[in-house]
Amino acid sequence: MLLEKILFNIFAFSFFTIIFFKMIKRNDTNYVAILCLEAIGIAMGFIEIIFTLEYSLNLKIIMYTLAIIIPAIIIFIEYKKVNFSELTYLALTKIALLCNNTKQAKNFLINLVNKYPESYLGHKILAEIYEKEGGMRKAIDEYVQVIDINKKDYDSYYKISFLLNDLGKKDEAAQMLESLLKKKPEYIDATQLLGDILCEQERYKEAANIYNEALKYNPNSYELYYNMGMVYTMLNDFKNAKDCYEKAATINTLLYNSYYNLAQINLIFNDLEEAEKFFLKSVEGEDVEAKAYYGLAKICMLKGDKQNAIRYINIAIEMDNLFYKKAESEPIFIPIKSYINYPNFDEERKIKNNLTKKEMKTQKHLEKTTKLVGKLSLNGIKIKQEKVIDEKEQHERE
Repeated sequence: MLLEKILFNIFAFSFFTIIFFKMIKRNDTNYVAILCLEAIGIAMGFIEIIFTLEYSLNLKIIMYTLAIIIPAIIIFIEYKKVNFSELTYLALTKIALLCNNTKQAKNFLINLVNKYPESYLGHKILAEIYEKEGGMRKAIDEYVQVIDINKKDYDSYYKISFLLNDLGKKDEAAQMLESLLKKKPEYIDATQLLGDILCEQERYKEAANIYNEALKYNPNSYELYYNMGMVYTMLNDFKNAKDCYEKAATINTLLYNSYYNLAQINLIFNDLEEAEKFFLKSVEGEDVEAKAYYGLAKICMLKGDKQNAIRYINIAIEMDNLFYKKAESEPIFIPIKSYINYPNFDEERKIKNNLTKKEMKTQKHLEKTTKLVGKLSLNGIKIKQEKVIDEKEQHERE
């Protein structure tokens, strides 16, 4: 029993001394609580010796836990290159966040990164909190610190690019994304964001190169094919655009926007049967449903099917009454104008638009091109008709 008490005191004092010097060296008061617990355990040991007591099993467990086990665990943790004080701050932060006390969580993290500037998790969690609060610049500063600590944190590279883009710093965001993709070319989110920025700047050829490169690492990504389809559309390369939309729709059969774009391209190629097929598929997509019915109405007019044209145009107007004004400006609907239902404009009916700016721009470009091609075709017919009349009149004069 005496040997046990001697060994207890040797270990207890040794651990106390180690923890004490850690506190002095790091100037970290988080260790004070541990020292207090150790002091209680050591005091219990002294009382047992001085008063020649024999503690019960439960008291001995408490004494050993306070004076030996807890400090031994902390020393072992730090031997494994884990900062106990950092763990404490992070645990307190987690508790504060669970209690929805964001302000206190930030205070814990700010104290942590001030005391330990190399705290990777401290900077990262603080950046995420700032981002959620809308403090974009502060979030960027923290993510920069994260990257300085861990050069391979590619998610933080992406986050900085994303936030820079939101702040309107497109060129800086693009540069960061290009740098990220050189290090991790398979990072599809970075490809998508860089492609969006390049398209916004109308640098479509560069965007096409970015998407093509990404396909080497993500060959089954319908998003990449769909985005490439939009890029080729804006470049008026409708053949490649069609191929890309078809691949995207094959991978994801619910990609109704792709079907709608394919229908428009087939209209440009004057393939009415294919255009009708894809419009019928795209009517299931909420974002393009009304547009698809409007497109079907035009095809029916081109094919001389006035009855279905009336049905489709009225469905489109019922979904979105703005199609009434659009139909009024289309000469193709003049023969059925009296059958088109006049909507109640006081009760606005408009489908909620979930399309991105890039998607809307692409669809407008396709619709404009389709309209232009249609006008050119009509002009060609008129010229031919006028030529036939002229030849007929000349023949009669002779």
